[in-house]
Amino acid sequence: MRVRASRLMLGVILAGVFLFLSVSGAMAVTAKMSYNGPPDEKNNAVHAFAVNFKKFVEEGTEGRLKIELFPDSQLGTEEERMELLMKSGLNQPIINIASFAGVAPVFPEIYASSVPFMFNSYEAAHYFFDNSRYWKRAQEEFRNRTGAVLLEAVEEGGFLAFTNSKKPIHHPADFKGLKFRAMDEGQIAIYKAFGASGTPIPWTELYMALKTGVVDGQMNPAMYIIIGSLFEVQKYMTLANIQYSDQFLVMNGDLFDSLSKEDQEVVLKAAKEANRISRKEVEEADAKQIEFLKEKGMEVYAPTPEEMEEFRSIGQPGYIEWLKSKVSSDWMELALECAENANKAVSGGN
Repeated sequence: MRVRASRLMLGVILAGVFLFLSVSGAMAVTAKMSYNGPPDEKNNAVHAFAVNFKKFVEEGTEGRLKIELFPDSQLGTEEERMELLMKSGLNQPIINIASFAGVAPVFPEIYASSVPFMFNSYEAAHYFFDNSRYWKRAQEEFRNRTGAVLLEAVEEGGFLAFTNSKKPIHHPADFKGLKFRAMDEGQIAIYKAFGASGTPIPWTELYMALKTGVVDGQMNPAMYIIIGSLFEVQKYMTLANIQYSDQFLVMNGDLFDSLSKEDQEVVLKAAKEANRISRKEVEEADAKQIEFLKEKGMEVYAPTPEEMEEFRSIGQPGYIEWLKSKVSSDWMELALECAENANKAVSGGN
């Protein structure tokens, strides 16, 4: 009887402890956070962002939400990781830093934020993703459609540049006959507008595709050219400031909803603070990374304002025409209007 009573008392105590922990929010939940690139804070801005985000979240929630990092696409391809995130429950919640290749299959309207030559500066892109009506609408629609939470546009490197192994590119006509790796359909549309061809190739297969001549070139910021050692298989680089280089921080909706209001606010603030740090570090590092690529033997060319207008006048309409088949015109018009407002806002309205 005494043993039975002791067991009963222990059960009551444990149940009480469990109830206390549940009510107080002290039970820790561990989420897996996946993203591309190596666990290298110096050369992979996405990893540096993830490290800071994890730190701010765990400190701010006092350990109630813990994050386990999975770099180098360990949890699968872009599409596989997004599918896993949307299906995962509280027993194994997922946080993902996804590129356009991960987000666009479930939310093609994200392409409207990547019209080439849309932003005049980093500051304009920051204003767009921090304040615009387009971004707020995108966050709301993404949640309604997928159940997941679109938290932040994470700056992953400088503006995208063209590289190839065949010849210098100074004008759109120089693209003719070249084959390029494309990250997504939007990039294929840009290459097509310039008279080149584009082939979707995963990041993990890009180096070998360039080395073996499956494709001649690609577009990425300097940071990714370095972490992928693409300078070993690419000779020419054109700093055309094609697109703002960003990925997207996405959290499983059930996980976000399970958090207290206070911890939700911690997550939102952690995302913004980690991004603020990344922006500063990325932009300071970009010029140094370009110099590094020169030292490695790449020929780097910065187009003149007149040449930039050539790229814009051909690449932008070609992309927009393709985009019309993917999203409704109101999304595209809203993004372009908000980008124009952002350019004006950061330049003093001139």
